[in-house]
Amino acid sequence: MQRRGFLFVGLAAWTLPWAAIAQDWTIGVMTPATDLEWTYLADTVMGGVSQGQATVSDGAVRLTGTVSTANRGGFIQARTSLPDGLPATATALRLRVRGNGQQYFIHLRTTGTRLPWQYYQAGFTAGSDWAEVTLPLSAFVPSGRMMRAVPNPEDVRSIGLVAYGRDHQADVSLAAIGTT
Repeated sequence: MQRRGFLFVGLAAWTLPWAAIAQDWTIGVMTPATDLEWTYLADTVMGGVSQGQATVSDGAVRLTGTVSTANRGGFIQARTSLPDGLPATATALRLRVRGNGQQYFIHLRTTGTRLPWQYYQAGFTAGSDWAEVTLPLSAFVPSGRMMRAVPNPEDVRSIGLVAYGRDHQADVSLAAIGTT
């Protein structure tokens, strides 16, 4: 896989080599994850030692690797940008996922999350079979005290699929994403 490296807010980042198409965030419509442009991020530039990759496999974006909390690290992530935000009437994200039976997270960054460590987080378990998961926006917890309690859907600027917070082997796939 060809990678184009660049520095992104102090994190190692690589853009996956496929082109994004127009995003359809119409309520109830699921967008194939492979239609979006994803960027891989890890804790390595900040001193962490987690290692992984994001690839397209079996019609999904697949995030795999080793998450390590050594050196104050602890994440790998595949992130897609949403320059126009989510629909104002969105109340939840819908995901079609599978994985290795462990807990993973969705991180949302908004127009109000200006610092690299600011995000909204909601967790889900990804079992070995494809399943749909619904994450209400009200379930996303802010990472700091100076943030809104619940993210405003129109202000969301990126969605991250994240293996985070504990030492483990990550293996999670995202086939589609949408809103309700």
